[in-house]
Amino acid sequence: MDHIHLMRVLVAVGEQGGFAAASRQLDISPAAVTRAVGALEEQLGVQLVQRTTRNVRFTDAGLRYYDDARAILQSIAEANEAASGINAEPRGTLSVTAPVLFGRMFVMPTIIEYMQRYPLVKVNANFVDRVTNLVEEGMDVAIRIGNLPDSSLRAVKVGQVRRVLCASPAYLEAHGTPQIPADLLQHSMIVSNALSPRVEWRFEGGDEPELVQINPRLVVTSNDAALSAAIGGLGITRLLSYQVRSEVERDSLRLLLETFEESPWPVHVVHREEKYGSSKVRAFIDLMVERLRAHPHL
Repeated sequence: MDHIHLMRVLVAVGEQGGFAAASRQLDISPAAVTRAVGALEEQLGVQLVQRTTRNVRFTDAGLRYYDDARAILQSIAEANEAASGINAEPRGTLSVTAPVLFGRMFVMPTIIEYMQRYPLVKVNANFVDRVTNLVEEGMDVAIRIGNLPDSSLRAVKVGQVRRVLCASPAYLEAHGTPQIPADLLQHSMIVSNALSPRVEWRFEGGDEPELVQINPRLVVTSNDAALSAAIGGLGITRLLSYQVRSEVERDSLRLLLETFEESPWPVHVVHREEKYGSSKVRAFIDLMVERLRAHPHL
């Protein structure tokens, strides 16, 4: 079989998350997809894909080969675009992921501007409060908050946000205002697992970092829910500065223990593209970086 065809099949399996979905994308039978992946594994002499009854996963070798194959196919597509003179016009489908509130507040306006500027591009926006795997979930671009682990992904820093403690004026009037992190042990605490699964909160500002073991009264799975509970006067919560900015400005919430805050968390635009990646991804990254770096709250 043509080696480029085999690579396209493998990349489709990775991007679509399975053989059946890849067959639909490529308009070939599932059996043909299975034969193509098997032929590629035979040529390379290594297992690329682990097949189970529920899903398909790449082996370590398969994941590396998938990344290389995707880059090669992208280079071929770019060469074809350049030869036909259409590389300057972004087109196709772009997949973007970001945290829910950050996506709504900061990313969505840029997506709208991007789509108005480039009418030939469709966008899939996946806003979730978890770290998505760009390779396994077929994402082109992600906006990540926090320190990044070492990886083959490329990242552009665009700003930073703070982790802040806050509570409503009514709660503080009724229960008092904590003066040091240890005072939190005497308060009603609201914890969002979306921000961090830990209930051991780290504070700085002294000679050494301080860890406080939080015993939450309310645990929620979204930052929106934690925000609502704090505004409603249930207790103290810890969120990111951009999530509470409007409520602080309206005095619906007040910031606490600011001198003990951790160092700010960086915000990055993360992607898999090479320097000369597809025009649709390059154009979006350039616009996203420009808009986020100019934002006064980052």
